[in-house]
Amino acid sequence: MTILLIIIHVIVCLFLIAVVLLQSGKGAELGAAFGGSSQTLFGGRGAATFMSKLTTIAAVVFMLTSFTLAVVTTRGSSSVIKKGAPVTEQQPAVPSSTGPVQGTGTAPVQPSQPGTPLPAQPQSK
Repeated sequence: MTILLIIIHVIVCLFLIAVVLLQSGKGAELGAAFGGSSQTLFGGRGAATFMSKLTTIAAVVFMLTSFTLAVVTTRGSSSVIKKGAPVTEQQPAVPSSTGPVQGTGTAPVQPSQPGTPLPAQPQSK
């Protein structure tokens, strides 16, 4: 269905360009106002010509195909990713060395088994 809409859209686009280029400009009437006869000079528009009606119809069809293509091509997709953030487990920081902790001069306290007393900490003076 999308390919059919694109084909219709391109055909209507080319037709609209051709119809607009085939129309006479409003400036041609203004130039005739100063040296010859003219239909109007910034006056009433008069009845719509066949070409102006054809331009209006082609423009409406062009807008409808543009809107339909926009709706059809965005249906089913979203710019928002619906996946959740990946869950990563963070490990607690464990000292990698068994030597003294920097700046204290004492050995780090190791976790103990339940029921075992912690080693005595030296008193600071």
